[in-house]
Amino acid sequence: MTLYRIHVTGAAGAGVTTLGRALAGRLVHPHFDTDDFFWLPTDPPYQAKRPVPDRLRLMRELFLGRADWVLSGSLDSWGEELLPLFGIVVFLRVPTDVRIARLREREARHFGAHAIAPGGSRHAEMEDFLDWAAHYDDGGREGRNLARHEAWLARLPCPQLQLDGTVPMTELVEAVVRGLSR
Repeated sequence: MTLYRIHVTGAAGAGVTTLGRALAGRLVHPHFDTDDFFWLPTDPPYQAKRPVPDRLRLMRELFLGRADWVLSGSLDSWGEELLPLFGIVVFLRVPTDVRIARLREREARHFGAHAIAPGGSRHAEMEDFLDWAAHYDDGGREGRNLARHEAWLARLPCPQLQLDGTVPMTELVEAVVRGLSR
């Protein structure tokens, strides 16, 4: 029996969660996102990190024992024990300018254009987040970056697909489905 335990990862704004949801829908598998385990629920969101042992415990309780699932997001600094569970890892690459534009649109949808505009309640936080995201490729800010992601990918014991996250979502889904059959 083939297990379809798919992990989709990449930089913020690469389309990782979108592809994860689309794959889960296409394959009729449950979808989970690392942000739901990484962050404690706060208002406003993304203010407090959940301790690593709690993240992993929740993941074990909710889905890691299942035969098939899709997990989107990054866990390169805290999910080492999950590596043997992945059947395939999909890494999305997207140019920085495209990612930043996507992130601006996403933040406006989530929090409202007024909240992220200059003077808005989330403007400074969003600008700091975008600055962090813009340094993914050059590693100029602490945290997830391309070099760290590539080192993490090199340690994986499973097959990988590295895809261009700017192609249409339907093409990305089909590329992954083809990759599963290899």
